[in-house]
Amino acid sequence: MYAVIATGGKQYRVSEGSVVRIEKLVADEGANVEFDQVLLVGSGDSVKLGAPFLSGGKVTGTVQKHGQGDKVTIVKFRRRKHYLRQGTHRQKYTEVKVTSIVGG
Repeated sequence: MYAVIATGGKQYRVSEGSVVRIEKLVADEGANVEFDQVLLVGSGDSVKLGAPFLSGGKVTGTVQKHGQGDKVTIVKFRRRKHYLRQGTHRQKYTEVKVTSIVGG
């Protein structure tokens, strides 16, 4: 069984037991989190599709850890204009292990 959920402005395909990195959540490690914005639930040949969200659909998971992604370099440059701006960014994430999927 798998589901497509929306969180942090992105959509993720998850299945039971999978670990997914999502945008940072305000939750402690080991806490249970619940995603109610379920777009699709599929099991074998049967697929339930929401418009836009599936009523009664719910995905629960456990927060495993918080962290930061790799460093990304940002460069803004205009040639011959004496313009150069450099910076870096590390995106914060939360790893969630999906424990159950309930289809509507």
